[in-house]
Amino acid sequence: MASNPSFDVSTGADLQEVDNAVNQALKEIAQRYDFKGTHCTIEFDRPSAEIRLAADDEFRMDALVDVLQTRMIKRGVPVKNLDVGELIAATGQSVRRTVKLTQGIPQDTAKRIIKAIRDGGFKKAQATIQGDEIRVASPSRDDLQSIIAFLKGQDFGIELKFGNYRG
Repeated sequence: MASNPSFDVSTGADLQEVDNAVNQALKEIAQRYDFKGTHCTIEFDRPSAEIRLAADDEFRMDALVDVLQTRMIKRGVPVKNLDVGELIAATGQSVRRTVKLTQGIPQDTAKRIIKAIRDGGFKKAQATIQGDEIRVASPSRDDLQSIIAFLKGQDFGIELKFGNYRG
């Protein structure tokens, strides 16, 4: 007996693309006139999937975040997965901020996605949480296509990826 067709829902950014975007942002900051003579830094901590920003003041921090997000968009990194932290005052006028990358669907978001699939009227579809992914299975391939379209139309605060489609 063959198993039901299924697909996986996941999220996450390609860390190499994030690294490239950070390097491009650093180059842009080094060349831009409004950043000349300032102490603005961007550090990418790959193992913890965090980007640490430091700037002279709030205005430059906003510009730094904008440059970083622009570079991320151009590299194809989903900016919905960026969790921009609060401003933390450092010495004098300088400020710091940590940007966390969402790598994997958080448990509460996974439960909301499964509830949305159940409430969406897909009767025979079964969604299960598997680690930081969700596997959706259904006897009907058409249902799976409908579920993908349905989830793309929803906003769960993260960028969803659909893959590992088994027919």
